[in-house]
Amino acid sequence: MEALDHTFAALADPTRRAILARLAQGETTVLELAKPFAMSQPAISRHLKVLETAGLIERRIEGTKRPCRLARAGVDAADRWLDLLRAALEQNYRRLDAVLAAMKPNTPQEEKS
Repeated sequence: MEALDHTFAALADPTRRAILARLAQGETTVLELAKPFAMSQPAISRHLKVLETAGLIERRIEGTKRPCRLARAGVDAADRWLDLLRAALEQNYRRLDAVLAAMKPNTPQEEKS
């Protein structure tokens, strides 16, 4: 659960969500990631560190560059947890559907009686 705490804490920040959205398009460098933001490269690097700690991105060394990309394991872990919630909701809706189906609607003849 601690990993999920890190994941959702990382996702709580709009800058980090924007970074992930950009990385969904493909691997890129820190400098490219920093371009659309009005913040310093060290600030972007701190956001990347949070995302990396949460397991949502991976960085590798390529000469002087450090390209970033989405990390499948971190995204999959969050998705599995959300699937548990989706399954619980579906079960609740199935029970509600069964209750509603069992209820007999009042017809106009029954109202006159």
